[in-house]
Amino acid sequence: MPHTLIPFDIDGLTPETGAPPPERLVNGNPANRTWNLYASPDGKFFSGIWESDPGAWRIEYSEHEFCHILSGISRITPDGGEPVTVKAGDAFAIPAGFRGVWEVVETTRKHYAIYEA
Repeated sequence: MPHTLIPFDIDGLTPETGAPPPERLVNGNPANRTWNLYASPDGKFFSGIWESDPGAWRIEYSEHEFCHILSGISRITPDGGEPVTVKAGDAFAIPAGFRGVWEVVETTRKHYAIYEA
């Protein structure tokens, strides 16, 4: 692999489309789009852009994720904790082992960087 910068430019790229598994849905019928723009040779680190329509679903992280919200509003509620609202400009990390609910209030787009330990 060449050692060069990898731009996060999705113009003209077709995203992978998907949705939360039905058994994890809390409300709505959100569709999501993922542009995975980089994966390390060992498959443990990857990054790109993710976007989802409004809805809510349960999340259970086995990986560590850094997120930077580009647009929209989401609410993340850890099991047994208080909801945290994230919006454009916010950046945060979700550690492996995190469990809770991700609710997309307004279509949300984020940069992500994921490390699978």
